[in-house]
Amino acid sequence: MFKKLFGGNDKGGGAGTSKPPPPVTTAKSATATVDAIQRLGETEELLTKRRNLLEKKIAHELERAKELTRQGNKRAALMALKKKKLYETQLEQVENNILRVNEQQVGLENLRATVETVDALRTGAHAGKATMQEMKIDDVDKVWDEINDQTDQMRQIQDAMAQPIGAAADIDEDELLGELEEMEAAQLDETLIEAGPAPGHKIAAEALPDMPSAPTTRPQKAQPAKTPEELELEALQAEMAL
Repeated sequence: MFKKLFGGNDKGGGAGTSKPPPPVTTAKSATATVDAIQRLGETEELLTKRRNLLEKKIAHELERAKELTRQGNKRAALMALKKKKLYETQLEQVENNILRVNEQQVGLENLRATVETVDALRTGAHAGKATMQEMKIDDVDKVWDEINDQTDQMRQIQDAMAQPIGAAADIDEDELLGELEEMEAAQLDETLIEAGPAPGHKIAAEALPDMPSAPTTRPQKAQPAKTPEELELEALQAEMAL
């Protein structure tokens, strides 16, 4: 497991035999990049000054053309406008050059940052590899065995300290448990005696509902149903009585 985790080296290679990785770029190339970035910055500064100067000249020729127009000198005013147009053309070119310089400068700065990042990553990877080569699996196993041995010894010491000594070692725990059970049984008997039998509850006569009295006369027998002839006879008797 440790060999898979740490990548043990069977050949015994160490950090002393491992050479550091070469840089992505040479020192000369790195210096050239820094010089180019600095030169581009200086060029941008020069172009910016040129742009500010052209903007001032354009504003001057515009004001001059207005003044000559008010004086009625149209020919001189036209020449001022032509010079203003030339300055505007130069200004446009200068602004384009500034944009190109900025793009080149940003590109070189990003490239330099990328190169430095890759160099740092390569150095870190090499250092990690050298460290893993120095770490031997046998040493790791030895440390792990020592930790396990110390843990076992500590457990044995704790178990030994937990054993009773002196008079406490001669006490029979089974006998104490039997005595404890007898005490619990005696306490239970005392509790039952003190409680006594449960008293019976008598229901008062007033609390009982009144019951209907038994009938004293015999019930009359139900009369049988009269036949149609009997009914007709009774109707005839009633009619005759009238």
